Amino acid sequence: MTPTRAASSRIPVRVCVLATLLVALIAAFLTPGRAAAASLQEVTGFGTNPGALRMFRYVPDGLPAGRPVVVALHGCRQNAAGYGTGSGWLQLADRWGFSVVLPQQQSANNASSCFNWFQSGDIARGQGEAASVAQMLDRQIADTAGDASRVYVTGLSAGGGMTAVMMAAYPEKFASGGIVAGLPYGCAQAAGSPYVCMYVGATQTPKQWGDRVRAARPGHGGPWPTLVAFQGTADYTVKPVNMTDLMRQWTDVHGADQSADVSDTVAGYPHQVFRDTAGRAVVETYSITGMGHGQPVDPGTGSEQCGSAGAYVLDVNLCAAYRMGRAWGLG
Repeated sequence: MTPTRAASSRIPVRVCVLATLLVALIAAFLTPGRAAAASLQEVTGFGTNPGALRMFRYVPDGLPAGRPVVVALHGCRQNAAGYGTGSGWLQLADRWGFSVVLPQQQSANNASSCFNWFQSGDIARGQGEAASVAQMLDRQIADTAGDASRVYVTGLSAGGGMTAVMMAAYPEKFASGGIVAGLPYGCAQAAGSPYVCMYVGATQTPKQWGDRVRAARPGHGGPWPTLVAFQGTADYTVKPVNMTDLMRQWTDVHGADQSADVSDTVAGYPHQVFRDTAGRAVVETYSITGMGHGQPVDPGTGSEQCGSAGAYVLDVNLCAAYRMGRAWGLG
């Protein structure tokens, strides 16, 4: 079939438009210095790695020097990529401008891919998994020229237990920690078993809890990291008593009492703030009514929303990563 004259006259116009679009696309991809979209990258050779962990990191495109660093530790049966995306930390890194270090456990170390927060050889300064995470952080700060005074550590469940480890064993490296459904430092040793710690808790006074932290870094005069903690009231894997014990542990470390200075609600959930003698918020807790074992998220594009629901990542209309980030001044 031969085109009519009118149709024929439109063909060069269409060709011209298509050619222009093609040239624009080629130019966009060939422009010198154009960076590909940021993605999770594995880093090797970050130190002696005595804990035999893997290191992943996320650095937003064009991130300038001097930006904060967040270390995010996944829970059991999770991995770095899934936790980074599900929790909302990668989303917030793009929104607010910071880099993320995502350690990953290996099945050879733990069959359920849990960080070994309960093993004495993995929770002491200079040893095992704790030392591996510290080496990852050092590498990240060096590579990105990150702000060493604005480094934060957070994690879910076993990752929350390892977060307490990093806060206790390497307090000089972290300004604050965020623990979700996690455990106090030294809980397995205090309870005599990680399972007793998880399901029952350990009988310790605030001072005894605090002494365990102080013993992890002998001679450290401070400052100590502050704490933001989240816990589901219907969590039967890590019982809510563990958040109470975290509060007791870290208020004692900071020389604060165990009476909340602020008791209110956030997104309908009970929220408390504990201040030291100088009036500084040193411990903050969120009790997520009816939530089971997992990371609270609030999927969406709103200013306070982040994360995506999945296994052990629970949509409860409150994003823990956002709340931590605001408390830490990242937003």
